[in-house]
Amino acid sequence: MAFSTAIAAESTPTKVGPPQGKLLVVGGGQMGALWDTLLELAGGKDAPVVVIPTANEKISDIDPAVTALQARGASHVTQLHTRDPKVADTEAFVAPLRTARGVWITGGRQWRLADAYLGTRTLKELFAVLARGGVIGGSSAGATIQGSYLVRGAPSGNTIMMSPGHEEGFAFLRGTAIDQHVNTRGRTDDIRVVLKAHPELLGIGLDESTAIIVTGDRCEVAGTGVARFFATAAGKPDELNEGARYDLAARQPLPAK
Repeated sequence: MAFSTAIAAESTPTKVGPPQGKLLVVGGGQMGALWDTLLELAGGKDAPVVVIPTANEKISDIDPAVTALQARGASHVTQLHTRDPKVADTEAFVAPLRTARGVWITGGRQWRLADAYLGTRTLKELFAVLARGGVIGGSSAGATIQGSYLVRGAPSGNTIMMSPGHEEGFAFLRGTAIDQHVNTRGRTDDIRVVLKAHPELLGIGLDESTAIIVTGDRCEVAGTGVARFFATAAGKPDELNEGARYDLAARQPLPAK
């Protein structure tokens, strides 16, 4: 599989998830208590958090995610954005990431994130956040970009599942393809076409207001909907609700706690 970034360690004690740190992968929609989960994973309300709104078409001076985190008590939130990979590759731009304990990647279109940050110092520093035990979270486009294969990456439209030239994600979750808004947009089986072409991938489909919290090669479902795990293109997915756990490397559910 050629869609995993070279920035990830070549030899790690995990197969799919990051060796250190955690991921919060959200399927879009209302966040609710998932904002609190992000802050808790980052180390509390005083932890430095960086919001990356680059997936949005229009960038606000203060992104709604910044406001939402501040409303939850976050005291140290920085917004970081560019569309220019040359800027994203500068030391000055990545400075806020060097001290961040948490990162939030907003929704929008995931190809914008890929175009801006793949192969830059920004992506290297995102991996560094995880390496020092921080958390990276994202919703919708910010969820899909965390996989190694970028589904719905076509600039021409988000119904196109596979788009040559826009098939590489950030690979925080290696060997995966992540879809979102599954319940509200009728996307339950859309991921199968990707898995048919790339059977080595684990497909993950998330309902809105639903997340997986990833620690190493294991994850736990949080939120109000269903997380679906497709081990194969043709097989029935494992459908898990809040509190259920899944082994991403073995591709099977874990016993209840």
